[in-house]
Amino acid sequence: MVSQEQRRRQLAREKFLRQQQRRTSARRKARMRNAAIASVLGVILIGSVALYTTGVVLGDDDDKTNASAEVTPSASATSKAPDPCDKPAEGKAKTQTWKKEPELSVDESAKYTMKLETTCGDIDIALKAKAAPHTVNSFDFLAGKGYFDHTKCHRLTTEGIYVLQCGDPTAQGNGGPGYNIPDENLKDKSLKDNTYPAGTVAMANTGQPDSGGSQFFLVYQNSQLPPSYTPFGTVSEEGMTVLKKIAAAGAQPADPTTGNTAPNATVVINKATVTKS
Repeated sequence: MVSQEQRRRQLAREKFLRQQQRRTSARRKARMRNAAIASVLGVILIGSVALYTTGVVLGDDDDKTNASAEVTPSASATSKAPDPCDKPAEGKAKTQTWKKEPELSVDESAKYTMKLETTCGDIDIALKAKAAPHTVNSFDFLAGKGYFDHTKCHRLTTEGIYVLQCGDPTAQGNGGPGYNIPDENLKDKSLKDNTYPAGTVAMANTGQPDSGGSQFFLVYQNSQLPPSYTPFGTVSEEGMTVLKKIAAAGAQPADPTTGNTAPNATVVINKATVTKS
């Protein structure tokens, strides 16, 4: 005959086993989710990388031809909302490319900030020159060339990961400067438990090492991602207010040719400047 104490221990063991099974299942689902999310950000620059290796400069026709094969679908879009942003300033995005990364001239001991003057408000970013010198050096170079001016932020994700993606003059998700920069700062102390915290500014890439170009994303809400995307800046408190306004307006349905879920807000970088102090 089973004593009351033996029965209690048996029930406790069964409860423990059930808990372990639930935890194992949850970890498996989390790994699958993170892999799927990573693919959203991971392939967006592959078009520019492929073209760069053959020495071809991206043009409008190239974008339309390659977009469907080179861009993964984005996260689900939210419903249409009123546009909270102003009309873009007059001007046209540049599509100039360069054959190699600019010479490293950033001063790692200095402070660098980047200001994105957007149609939705200014977004100030403190750059991490010491931790990500190649990345900051590239942004200093590109901003100085007016590369980001009049460019549209082409992607807003509103499920799973919460980011606004910018930096492509073609606004298709497969544009870039013609060169690549190395991954940096992937062990940043802020990246805990595979989470990019709200306010992080990080590089997009093709999913391959050292494949960053000009596209970057701004995290407006903590997002689970593997530490594969160079974190190189932090958005100011005022900038976060602008980001949250953009996010609150939601995103459009995925474009059938590019897979992008564009923000409902008209987010255009009228001018980008990098300042050393």
